[in-house]
Amino acid sequence: MVWGVRLLIVAVGLGAWEFAARYWVDFDGNTHFSKPLDWKDHAQRWGIDQFFYSQPSQIWERLYDWFTVGPSSGPIWEHIGVTLWEAVAGFVIGSIGGVVLGVLLGRARFFAEVLAPFIKAANAIPRIVLASLFVIWFGLGLSSKIATAVVLVFFAVFFNAFQGAREVDRNVVNNARILGASRMKVLTSIVVPSATSWILASLHVAFGFALIGAVVGEVIGAKRGLGLLIAHSQGTFDAAGIYAGMIIITVIALGAEWLLTALEKRLLRWRPPTASEAVHI
Repeated sequence: MVWGVRLLIVAVGLGAWEFAARYWVDFDGNTHFSKPLDWKDHAQRWGIDQFFYSQPSQIWERLYDWFTVGPSSGPIWEHIGVTLWEAVAGFVIGSIGGVVLGVLLGRARFFAEVLAPFIKAANAIPRIVLASLFVIWFGLGLSSKIATAVVLVFFAVFFNAFQGAREVDRNVVNNARILGASRMKVLTSIVVPSATSWILASLHVAFGFALIGAVVGEVIGAKRGLGLLIAHSQGTFDAAGIYAGMIIITVIALGAEWLLTALEKRLLRWRPPTASEAVHI
């Protein structure tokens, strides 16, 4: 039933979009086959101009053309591979850095207080500005895109890991120390497992940020990647190409979300089911 309703929503939405872009309806109720119109004519009719908004059939044709013939800048799989590599590399580096620094500062209150204004100031810098700087520093290669993805991922993971380390039950930590556990043992056996739920929750958002960082960097300047295809489509007023690039990025993000969900279930098998999970069980 759930999937049926979802498919119905998608079918109705795409059908309405296709109809609105293919046909125009004037105030007298007469239908007109869509064609390029000037702004005065556009303002006097209902519907959307397919030149600016495209339509599902054109997007499908663009996707088919990319995966069979390929864009003029190279095979589509090469563009996907470049963007995916940039996103994965930025995701891994940013996640590791965010988890390590977040957990350590979460347990070191003095250093957390000292570094707090600097971290907040760095987080407040617009990422698009950093992406432009990275292109100047590292060039148009993969490094600038990976750096942009790292910055976006790091802060998303850091704040969750920091808060997760702060939320550890003090009684459990004190009991472990009474039993002779060292600081490192407390960190690895109590703090990190307790913060795992917080960290994994942030990873779902972080990979999306990694993709955003890679694509934004490619739009600013790149030789390969989905962001380059989107920027080229924008420059040629090819709305279908922009939508096609968005669809490919969305599919990649959904695939990553599925993998992260499977990983989360595997890592948290030790945890008792929550109230919402118990209801589904």
